Amino acid sequence: MARYLGPNCRVSRRLGTDVRLSRLSNLSAKCNLEAQPGMHPKKARRTDHGNQLCEKQKFRFMYGVLEKQFRKYYAEAARRKGATGEILFQLLECRLDNVVYRLGFGSTRAESRQLVRHKAILVNGKIVNIPSYSVKAGDEIEVREKSKTQVRVSDSLRLAEGTGFPEWVEVDVSKFKGTFKRVPDRSELPAELNEQLVVELYAK
Repeated sequence: MARYLGPNCRVSRRLGTDVRLSRLSNLSAKCNLEAQPGMHPKKARRTDHGNQLCEKQKFRFMYGVLEKQFRKYYAEAARRKGATGEILFQLLECRLDNVVYRLGFGSTRAESRQLVRHKAILVNGKIVNIPSYSVKAGDEIEVREKSKTQVRVSDSLRLAEGTGFPEWVEVDVSKFKGTFKRVPDRSELPAELNEQLVVELYAK
């Protein structure tokens, strides 16, 4: 599956936020997120369209989806009843690679995606290697037995346990197993992301 493989630091500076969100290292400490990309930066005032486009890019890079796939998520969100922006947010949160990240099995969403692609994750006892697989409330997600010995998994899980897990998941650290209890409410999702700007962008 195609995905972005370029430098995270450059993208984070351009968007003004840490798109990698790693538990094992602080990207903000390595990158000056206030600096603009380029040798001679110019702080130009963004237009409304520029702000909308920037917000869409934040969503795309944070959740690791390409433009075509992101448009499909938006179309699905617009088709359903309710607030389109909130539903879009929830659809992205229900991706298997994101849920694996929320459960603490991967230190980043990219690493969590790799665990899924390498068949290290079980959903309700069955191997699922599709990162975009939509997890449902009540689904049990666990690390495959032979993958539990991976140091990166245990390190990430240990750090996640220290910082705390989201309210919408339940994790048994000793068994490398968790349950997706429910779809999160908007109030429980990152406040620094503004989904309304994305809705305004695609509504044009």
